[in-house]
Amino acid sequence: MQGAAPLAVRSAAWYLPEHTLPVTGVRTFDETERATLGGLGIDTVRADDRLDSVALAERAARRALEQAGVDARDLGALVMVESRVQETFLSSEVTLLQQRLGAENALTFSVGGLGCVSVTPALLTARGLLAADPALDDVLVVHGSKPATTLRYRHPVTVNGDGGQALLLSRSGRTRVRDIAQLTNGRYWDLFHVDYRDRPTAQWREQCTEPGTYSFRLAMETRNRLSAMLADLLRRNGIGRGDVAGFVSQNLSVGSFAFIEDALDIELLPACRENLRQYGHLGPNDVFLNLRTALDREELAPGDLAVLINVSPVAAWSLLLVETGSPEDTA
Repeated sequence: MQGAAPLAVRSAAWYLPEHTLPVTGVRTFDETERATLGGLGIDTVRADDRLDSVALAERAARRALEQAGVDARDLGALVMVESRVQETFLSSEVTLLQQRLGAENALTFSVGGLGCVSVTPALLTARGLLAADPALDDVLVVHGSKPATTLRYRHPVTVNGDGGQALLLSRSGRTRVRDIAQLTNGRYWDLFHVDYRDRPTAQWREQCTEPGTYSFRLAMETRNRLSAMLADLLRRNGIGRGDVAGFVSQNLSVGSFAFIEDALDIELLPACRENLRQYGHLGPNDVFLNLRTALDREELAPGDLAVLINVSPVAAWSLLLVETGSPEDTA
């Protein structure tokens, strides 16, 4: 957007556990769930119950810092996209990560509350920090994606895998975040939730309180919101749809891809379906991993414009306009 503070991805890295869990081994509660699970377009997810969200984020963070040749002690800020469920209450996962990385000089805190879209306020925060303090550089944004419950299947939406992501953000870099758009609607604040008080963790289950609202009312609002947001994003950047080389979405299901494509009259890059098939849903990590994969597969070229689409049933919507960079900038 003309006049916006500069924001770029200096390096990016992911950690995906080696263990592959076939979706045929994912537990469900009844035949309806089993049938829905089989139609999501997910074959496997990565899973390692020995690693919590902090450990996943740490492994990705170390890779991103090493790739950029940056010492953790020189970080200006460390921003964690918060876990869906912390290992302990009242403790601080982000300062634990700060201590593990040795980032003692970094301004450190967490953001979240928007599910998959929570990566967007993290980017907005990084851009604001870099704009507000000329002496501050290199903001590390991290997230460790773990399911909220032991049941990896979220009916009727997706299957959650494990993975860590780290984005080292600065004012310059070959992958530029040109514009950021975000909207929310608190009407749906608890459409999906986990009742946990006075229940053993083995009994925790993520539930949709109103499946009809999710499938119809929220779907129609999502169609209208994204269509208007995309038109505004393109208009304020002085570009048309023909200037966008590729569209990237989060990974929920093949049905969600078809819905987004129909709603916006676009085609998502093939990398999205490939990563959905291999990794399932990785929460806030999906869109940048899909972008990276698209570059690796040469579905995008350096210098192309891409739009990254994120939707969360809380409800929140975000679009990111990025100018893609060189594969040499990522791990």
